[in-house]
Amino acid sequence: MLVPTAVLFGRVWTDNSDKRGSTEMEKKGVEYITALTPLVNALAESQSTGIQGVSKPPPTLAPAVAQVSAVDAKLGAELRTQDRWADLKSKISKLPKVTGSVNILNAHVEVTDLTLALYAAVRRNAELNRDPDGDISNLQQAVAIDMPTTVVRVNRMGDYANLLQGLPAASRGQVQAQFGHEVIAVQDSVKQLTENLQAAVDDTKSQTLSGSLVNSLDSFRRGVESMSRGANPGGTPNAATMSTAQSTLQTALNSLSGTTLKETDRLLDDRLSSLNYRRTEAVIMGALALLLVLGALLWPSFNRRRETEASPERPVGESTRDVAMSNRSGSPYGSPNPYDQAPGYGDHDQTRRERSGAIR
Repeated sequence: MLVPTAVLFGRVWTDNSDKRGSTEMEKKGVEYITALTPLVNALAESQSTGIQGVSKPPPTLAPAVAQVSAVDAKLGAELRTQDRWADLKSKISKLPKVTGSVNILNAHVEVTDLTLALYAAVRRNAELNRDPDGDISNLQQAVAIDMPTTVVRVNRMGDYANLLQGLPAASRGQVQAQFGHEVIAVQDSVKQLTENLQAAVDDTKSQTLSGSLVNSLDSFRRGVESMSRGANPGGTPNAATMSTAQSTLQTALNSLSGTTLKETDRLLDDRLSSLNYRRTEAVIMGALALLLVLGALLWPSFNRRRETEASPERPVGESTRDVAMSNRSGSPYGSPNPYDQAPGYGDHDQTRRERSGAIR
């Protein structure tokens, strides 16, 4: 009984440990992605101010870089992101030295592409993209791919639109084509983001996910639409509209990504709680099975000891055969046999005496 019980317990324990390990790794991925979100916003702001002639980095960039450096020092070895972050950090530090609007935009495009690649690496190495639950799978796709991609694309669209206004006609061809590409990319990103968030809401057991996402998603989409109107594809961009839309978009992104990351982390915490309960349950059941087996082994000896203590002691010298012979001498009706009774002291048996004489 112990062997199959031990085998089953081992399988349950191993499966539970594997799921706990993967869930804890996913939580580390969520923590890293949470630190990356301010960096995307800061890089978008740096790109927009840079092509407008502001050489000084925005005040949000240094804290965002420091935050990612801290989380990479903590989790980078496990998530295998240290080399990527070191390269990206080096390129970010060189951005203020770049001159010329086109060069500044191209340098920021390279940096933001590396940032999106870092998002993808964290998502992949933390195995968020392999999560078995539909709601978490859709949420991680939205927060690690769709949201940062949408912000980067929307910002590029606006900056390409602004850049077109200051370029001579002979130099506009490539920038115009890139601007058109970004307009289409923004539409695709927003559509993909909306579908993933809707799928997460439809497939979740969370009581708070739907209400938390609706308002944030609506605000985010309004920011994207306002940014698209300000870029005015095919016409003259409205710089004031785009600047306001960009600020609104970044605020909406912070709210939406914060909500999505919190819900993802909460769902992972719920899974860990369930796994902890199952682990405790397995330990209790294993201990109970062991106690039952030990009880089954010890019960017969305990029973024999009780029977020995309960049986009365017989007189010394009396055997079973003596008792049986004594019982056999009685009459069939349980009364004493008159022929086996010895005469009392002083009694005189006339019959026995006469028989004795006759024999003589």
